[in-house]
Amino acid sequence: MASLRDIKNRINSTKKTSQITKAMQMVSASKLNRAENNAKAFVPYMEKIQEVVANVALGASGVSHPMLESRTVKKTAYIVITSDRGLAGAYNSNIIRSAYQAMTERHKSNDEFAVIAIGKMGLNFFKKRGVPVISEITGLGDQPAFADIKDIASNAVNMFADGTFDELYLYYNHFVSAIEHQVTEKKLLPLTDISTSTKVTSYEFEPSQEEILEVLLPQYAESLIYGALLDGKASEHAARMTAMKSATDNAKELISNLTLSFNRARQAAITQEISEIVGGAAAQQQ
Repeated sequence: MASLRDIKNRINSTKKTSQITKAMQMVSASKLNRAENNAKAFVPYMEKIQEVVANVALGASGVSHPMLESRTVKKTAYIVITSDRGLAGAYNSNIIRSAYQAMTERHKSNDEFAVIAIGKMGLNFFKKRGVPVISEITGLGDQPAFADIKDIASNAVNMFADGTFDELYLYYNHFVSAIEHQVTEKKLLPLTDISTSTKVTSYEFEPSQEEILEVLLPQYAESLIYGALLDGKASEHAARMTAMKSATDNAKELISNLTLSFNRARQAAITQEISEIVGGAAAQQQ
């Protein structure tokens, strides 16, 4: 049985841990509020650029662009968005497991696919397993700007355009609420599912539709990547807040149980001392 000192030390250490997890929970809650606002604020832009691209691409017949056309798939790229740090529950493991499972099911060898890793957790996972990583970015802030990922997004689009790979998938956590986020797979390129909820409008173009699409389509694809990153950041902060709240609650429960054990052990020690005193007094009277 643990001594009173051991129990007391464990109570103190658990209290310190709960103070840390409580502070991390509050910090994550603050970051979540801003990240959620950023993700929601980006939605109107995404909807508008999708509408414009759809109107240009679907507004007239005979318009073609490499980013809109499927081709024989020889190599596939996967953009996997994870965090740089842990302590976020199953946030990273769910994304990594889903992406890695898709890779192993679709491909027979590592030569058939490659990974573009955003976040240290995913990067380390794939490197340890010998998965080819053709591009990576780590150290992004809690509220990333488009400039932070423009290069990697632009490179991904360019590698599709020059035939380095023939399709591009995006894996990230979609933010639903503070307690729910969903692992999402999105086929980013080719852009074969562009649609708009509004009626397609006929425009007169200057310059030509092809020249406009040359500019719009890469921007649209890059925006999809950035939108997924914002969505993932909101999910990350929500997952970390939930994980720290659970850790804090568990620490409080453990402190309560340890305190009960401490009181019982102290009562047993007091009872033992009284018994020894009474026994000694009785022995002297004989």
